[in-house]
Amino acid sequence: MLTFYTNPMSRGRIARWMLEETGQPYDTVVLGYGPPMKARDYLAVNPMGKVPAIVHGGSIVTEVAAICTYLALTFPEAGLMADDKAAFFRWLFFGAGPLEQAVVNTSFGWTPASPQEAGRTGYGTLETVAQALTGHLEKNDYIADGRFTAADVYVGSQVGWGLQFKTLPGNPVLEAYWSRLRDRPALLAANAKDNALIPEAKT
Repeated sequence: MLTFYTNPMSRGRIARWMLEETGQPYDTVVLGYGPPMKARDYLAVNPMGKVPAIVHGGSIVTEVAAICTYLALTFPEAGLMADDKAAFFRWLFFGAGPLEQAVVNTSFGWTPASPQEAGRTGYGTLETVAQALTGHLEKNDYIADGRFTAADVYVGSQVGWGLQFKTLPGNPVLEAYWSRLRDRPALLAANAKDNALIPEAKT
């Protein structure tokens, strides 16, 4: 049995989407921010004291990109792992590294002040990151295999949020990519479940 630790106002929404795509049953444990996430019982699951995390048998997986990959590999019948592993892992880790860091740093008001600083960030600038992802998606409808995979759950979530909250430079390529993902039944089901849990998470 899978146990899913989350807060509906967190990156746990990405993991929830992935869980719904697998079609596997799972239990949900909602944790509020602050003391609930720092409680001793949960720190035994994730010493970072943050969500999401999943427990599957004796295995604990944290970090959303890792959760998406683990579920894709553990439940191959869902067809969420790509045959083109090079593209799958390249862009999955691009999302977990350059894309997320560029978006977060920029949202906090920090941008490199010089080419030297840009070189030390590991991603350059937000514009460089957006251009790189756009270049891939100009030639590919999905991240890998020409079809939907777990990499699209992870990267697609970041694109969708970035476009919605204006934290990622929008363009027709990224908007078209998100339009191919946003109405997936598993995503709609995941959002409905998380939205219903927001009042519980606030108590």
